[in-house]
Amino acid sequence: MKSNILEIKGLKKTFKMPNGHKIEAVKGINFDVKRGEVFGFLGPNGAGKSTTISMLTTQRKATDGEILLDGESLIQHPARARKKIGVVAQHNNLDRGLTARENLIYHARYFGMDMSNANRKADEYLEKFGLADRQHDYVRSYSGGMAQRLKIARAMMHTPEILYLDEPTTGLDPSYRTILWEQMTELNRAGTTIFLTTHYMEEPEKLCDRIAIVNQGELKAIGTSDELKALIPSKNIVSLKLNRLEASYAEAAGRLPGVAKATIQNGILLLFIHDAQPDFNMIIDWTKNLGTELQNISLSTSTLDDVFIHLTGKDFMNHESK
Repeated sequence: MKSNILEIKGLKKTFKMPNGHKIEAVKGINFDVKRGEVFGFLGPNGAGKSTTISMLTTQRKATDGEILLDGESLIQHPARARKKIGVVAQHNNLDRGLTARENLIYHARYFGMDMSNANRKADEYLEKFGLADRQHDYVRSYSGGMAQRLKIARAMMHTPEILYLDEPTTGLDPSYRTILWEQMTELNRAGTTIFLTTHYMEEPEKLCDRIAIVNQGELKAIGTSDELKALIPSKNIVSLKLNRLEASYAEAAGRLPGVAKATIQNGILLLFIHDAQPDFNMIIDWTKNLGTELQNISLSTSTLDDVFIHLTGKDFMNHESK
């Protein structure tokens, strides 16, 4: 059995626009996903993330490149690939003309599960996701959060070899987010590979074995959380809230002693510091010389959000939704 369940080689997707222009959404990316891991796939709007996932789940054809699922070409054999794949999409793709239970049973039967096991699994997931009391209601009457829980339950019904979760906890309250990750962990321990996108940075930091970050159709980095954090200039970051902020301040701050890099994000001046104990007096004196008022100063250690900003130039929480 191959150690990689998924191998992506030179994957490209180009869209032809009505005006004749071409947009290269995915630019020849290469990566693999190890069997049994929880793999995070992160990127801002327009990064090519959703386009990539649509190709990996057979929803779109690649312009060029290869996708191997279990060593077999997904592009050449999409029907066989679909039997091994589970997908929780961002949009609501439930059958609104069926009840919750009927959605689960239909899905299970489509993937070859006998009626006895289909009913057993439906009972299990309807109970776990708090839908048992509404299982005979039509899905069109469901709230967004209820529909999201049902989508997750449906994707898990046939115990896929690899489960794609495209922002699965959007619209879920904290209690059901916890239930979801308990179920995902249980499924992963049983052997299912998890491919996750999310806009909650604590999820990949806590759950993922490895994380890939994409931007503008290119793979920027891939590795464990610690490996990615090692890519930024410093583990220690001083945040400055000033009553007036100009773009030139970042360039000037970058020349201060002990500062590896300075940047502005969301109205905050960030200084990446070499030393664990920065010279706060020197920094405060520098702000006074600017003729601006220092409203707040704080020291923190680097996070995955800082890595995201460093690699893409965008704040994760404000740009991660598509």
